[in-house]
Amino acid sequence: MLVHITINGIEYEEDSSSTILEAARDHGIKIPTLCFLKRDDCMLEYKPASCRVCIVEIEGRRNLVPACATKVEDGMVIHTNSLRVRAERKAIVELLLSNHPNDCLKCDKNRKCSLQDLADELGIQRVNFDGPLSQENKEIVKGSLVRNPSKCVLCNRCVAMCSEVQTIGAISASQRGFRTIISDSYKCVNCGQCVQVCPTGALLQLDNSREVDKILNDGEHYCVVQTAPAVRVALGEGFGLEPGVDVTKKMVTALRMIGFKKVFDTNFTADLTIMEEATELLERLKDQKNLPLITSCCPGWIKFIETQYPEMLNLPSSCKSPQEMFSAISKTYLAEKLGVDPKKMAVVSLMPCVAKKQEVKREEEKWADFQPTDYSLSTKEFIAMLRRYGIDLNTVPDGEYDTPLGTSTGAADIFANTGGVMEAAVRTAGMWLEGDYPKNINWDTQFAGGGIREATVTVGGTELNLCIASGLGNARKVMEDIKAGKKNYHFVEIMACPGGCINGGGQPTVRSIKQLETLQMRRKGIQDIDKGKTLRVSCDNPEVQALYKEYLEKPGSELAHKLLHTSYHDSSEE
Repeated sequence: MLVHITINGIEYEEDSSSTILEAARDHGIKIPTLCFLKRDDCMLEYKPASCRVCIVEIEGRRNLVPACATKVEDGMVIHTNSLRVRAERKAIVELLLSNHPNDCLKCDKNRKCSLQDLADELGIQRVNFDGPLSQENKEIVKGSLVRNPSKCVLCNRCVAMCSEVQTIGAISASQRGFRTIISDSYKCVNCGQCVQVCPTGALLQLDNSREVDKILNDGEHYCVVQTAPAVRVALGEGFGLEPGVDVTKKMVTALRMIGFKKVFDTNFTADLTIMEEATELLERLKDQKNLPLITSCCPGWIKFIETQYPEMLNLPSSCKSPQEMFSAISKTYLAEKLGVDPKKMAVVSLMPCVAKKQEVKREEEKWADFQPTDYSLSTKEFIAMLRRYGIDLNTVPDGEYDTPLGTSTGAADIFANTGGVMEAAVRTAGMWLEGDYPKNINWDTQFAGGGIREATVTVGGTELNLCIASGLGNARKVMEDIKAGKKNYHFVEIMACPGGCINGGGQPTVRSIKQLETLQMRRKGIQDIDKGKTLRVSCDNPEVQALYKEYLEKPGSELAHKLLHTSYHDSSEE
């Protein structure tokens, strides 16, 4: 039903189901918010009305009301910026600031903090309330996140993301009133989505860039770097470029400029992953055991199944992630080719992911008493590093990856998008069995809800029931259906982050309401890279073929299993 309302003296027609905040935004009227969270990429709309920053004045009502939680009514006359509203809104923000640590200049969220933005917008130059400042109390969570309760404004955004979207419930509010704190538990799977929605510096990714600075300049290490596909369509955002712009060649040059000896592409081992995973899929189909095969590229998802469904650990592929495959090959095959002592080789990964920081420390990844990957940097960390080095991505010349671990196909690029690993594997399985790959599947689907999508495709005369899920809430639904015997899938792809790696916890945070639009642009950027490549099927990668011929022998060989495959463990009690 349509109603007539007036906002700041102008009449509008609006749906009666809308809130004042929604109505205002529909007509280009800005009402500031702090706790309100709307994420179209995962269908989350969280409006607790706890911060009261979005208060507005309604004629005829004594009290100001939160715009995010108040529905419009016919004849309502609303003032979003009256003198009274502005004074009270300013007082609310000053109260939030009154015990907030006064360390903006050295805070990792400086210039990216919603509280800081509000103070600037409201013209706050001094706080008129005295109170003891919260003392910094940083702690590392699960080896990849940093929690600092002193910066928390109790918006509960992280709680909503963790509980409602990811269904982990690792974050919760405890105690009451001024003693309220946001705490975490052992359930955390390191997906980093809580970091992406935190408006202040209360939740951050662990920063390893200083350690990388040291090994690049210590004169002792031979430093190589690998770059994930999702990074190349988001990195440019840190330098004013539109989401989805492919900055691969400039990224390669920038990495050389800061000191890496060799710059390689994780896409190479994405193709290698498909060689091993497609082989594993065909073997399981032949034996009709341990089905469905579930992809294992995403460490957040792996941690999820280890903690939530340990009784189903026979289902994930035993393949390591492309990051770990690359590092294992680097410190064996590549080290031999370069004549470098693997113990002196430092492998750094550039990833869109926070969970990769935890993955590099997994005991199961160890090889010859050392971890294959030394450090994993996120896209956000690399942007900050380039700024420290005075490098503007817009001005550097194009560069090319080093060989042999820098060659890849379009099938590797699409790993960045939800559904990409599945499509890449089916392409190769089709080539092996039929000499071509299925082109009749509608892989280019929408983001809504992160999504659970299904398809049935015939490959080599066999009908395969396929499933794609992104976001751990959707993963849970899929696992419950498999567990209950409701679904008969053969192959399942799961990504922890809604939309896949392009929306990883280490990607540039989208602080506007254009989250879905940004992800769609990144997704299209990846699709365009794939379509622009001559080679689009992993088994056609000549450098991967050479690796098997010279070193690994064949997919699934004894050495391939030793270097490229892993195991999992029950983490439900950790």
